[in-house]
Amino acid sequence: MKALVTSLAAAGLALIFSSCATGPGVNLADDGKYYDKDGNHVNPFEPGTYEHFKAEKDYPKTSKVWKNEELMSKTTPANSRLVMSLELQRAFLMNGEEVAMDYPISTGKSGFRTPAGEYTILEKKVDKASNAYGKVYDAEGSRIWGKEEPSDVPEGGKFVGAPMPYWMRLTNDGVGHHIGRVPRYPASHGCIRGPRSVVPTIYRKVKVGTPVTVE
Repeated sequence: MKALVTSLAAAGLALIFSSCATGPGVNLADDGKYYDKDGNHVNPFEPGTYEHFKAEKDYPKTSKVWKNEELMSKTTPANSRLVMSLELQRAFLMNGEEVAMDYPISTGKSGFRTPAGEYTILEKKVDKASNAYGKVYDAEGSRIWGKEEPSDVPEGGKFVGAPMPYWMRLTNDGVGHHIGRVPRYPASHGCIRGPRSVVPTIYRKVKVGTPVTVE
């Protein structure tokens, strides 16, 4: 499968060169952004369009979400799929070859890299807690900072798994998509975190068996 990032970039360039969308004095730079002759960033696309969103200076690092509201209304668990970009740290809810939603994610940090590949959603669960990472407390109920695994629990203590609401499992060894903190860099233990404002919608738009590409 051709990478979504590559295909979107190609489509964007085709649009530019076929429609002269940049206009006079506006140039496409190596960073994929547009600048005038004085080096000032400009956005030559119509506000509200996906092309405009992607041409903004802070994309893909932005925490903003883009939606095609009309396409979202037509996107269901029967016709949706997900694409997760490890490079961009963004995810795409797809309806066919069209992007219905583009939103920020945070994937696995160094030592816990989220594995690229083709997956399907294996399980959905609204209330889910990790059985591998969380908070460790001693026998007096005080949290032990720097400890986060069940094997770290001292005698009389307890382990409380990290919450992973709106869980969508991708692998049998614990990688999934769920609500979590989304800094604009990889920060998880391998899962794909998404914003609290977005993931419940994604959860409703997919089903067990929905294809998911991590690339």
